[in-house]
Amino acid sequence: MPRITAPDILKMKGKGEKIAMLTAYDFPMAKMADAAGVDMVLVGDSLGMVVQGQPDTLRVTLRDMIYHGRCVAAGLSRAHLTVDMPFMSYQVGPRQALRNAGRLVKEGLAQSVKIEGGVRSAEAVKMMVDAGIPVVGHVGLTPQSVHALGGFKVQGRDAAGQERILEDAVAIQEAGAFCIVMEMIPAELATRLTATLQVPTIGIGAGPGCDGQVLVCNDMLGMDMTFKPRFVKHYAQLDDVIRKAMKGYVTEVKAGAFPTPEQSFA
Repeated sequence: MPRITAPDILKMKGKGEKIAMLTAYDFPMAKMADAAGVDMVLVGDSLGMVVQGQPDTLRVTLRDMIYHGRCVAAGLSRAHLTVDMPFMSYQVGPRQALRNAGRLVKEGLAQSVKIEGGVRSAEAVKMMVDAGIPVVGHVGLTPQSVHALGGFKVQGRDAAGQERILEDAVAIQEAGAFCIVMEMIPAELATRLTATLQVPTIGIGAGPGCDGQVLVCNDMLGMDMTFKPRFVKHYAQLDDVIRKAMKGYVTEVKAGAFPTPEQSFA
């Protein structure tokens, strides 16, 4: 089956087909997501928190994203691969954004790149699209602006905030983005934006009215049951399963019960 492309994602909105996006950061998770039928796999800069154990995404480098992009690409045969542009890889200016987006495609094997911000990022989006690089937008809560926003908070609760998010989404669409992630905004606003925009919307903490949804793979798999924001659903609870398996291994090694002749060579 051929890889899903940016035009394919655009057509899904017209057909009324929901888009399933999931993050992945390595080969085995990507391979499983691909086999499960995920439409878009995102190598998110959330790896700063999920993989590196940092409190935010701000320490993630372009080199990190390129490395994890290559790892994920190796596991995909169908799903579309989009890779986040990390903090300060595009904020300096459109030419910097184009250069670094090119590296994510050429070295990180991305089919598209994702960039945070609306009006302020529109010029960079246009330059990348004009150069032939498909772009995914990201509005609402933009984690790279966590300090300016005062934390990971729902955006667009008042009229001014809603108008700002609308302007951002329209600006990114007009600049040429082929879909837009909307994070942590009121469900009613997300539904209205989805009806207004011509490109697909993909929600995370934005309610059921979007054209698609995205979650962090570790969150939906319950890899850390102590972390459960309101918008996450645990489709498994692997935290306990993995801990029990590791404890069983430690117990058998300490007792000399592993390995047995079955795990040994004559």
